Amino acid sequence: MKIAVPITSDKYIDSHFGQCESYGVYTISEKNEITEVKTIKSQQGCGCKSDIASVLASDGVEVMLAGGIGGGAINVFKNNGIEVVRGCSGKADDVVKLFIKGLVKDSGSSCNQHESHHQNGHECSHN
Repeated sequence: MKIAVPITSDKYIDSHFGQCESYGVYTISEKNEITEVKTIKSQQGCGCKSDIASVLASDGVEVMLAGGIGGGAINVFKNNGIEVVRGCSGKADDVVKLFIKGLVKDSGSSCNQHESHHQNGHECSHN
C-alpha cells in the first residue's frame, strides 16, 4: 500500500492541502511497516485543478492523509481511486504509523477556508 501526505519543509502535515510544499509518499509493507518514503514536489494551488491526484494514483497511492482539504479536491482524489482522510495533523511519519495501526479516522469535515474562496470567484471542477 502507498499513503500520501501533504507536508511542510519540516515534515509536518500541512493544514491546507493546496498550499503544501510537497507530498510524502509512504510505501507500506505487508507487515505494516514503512519501507520507503519519497517526496514529490507540490505544484501548489487548488487541489481540484492540479493533476496531483492522477500523478499519485499512477504511483500506486491508495490513501491521502490530509489536514484541511476542500470538497473539490476530495472528489478528484476519489475519482482517481484514492481515499481521503481529513483532519490529520502532526508529524507526517507519526500520523502514517498511527493510520497503519487503525488509529486515524476521517474527521468528516472539509476545509472551510478553501470552500469560502469559491465564493470569491474561484471555480473548481468538482466532477
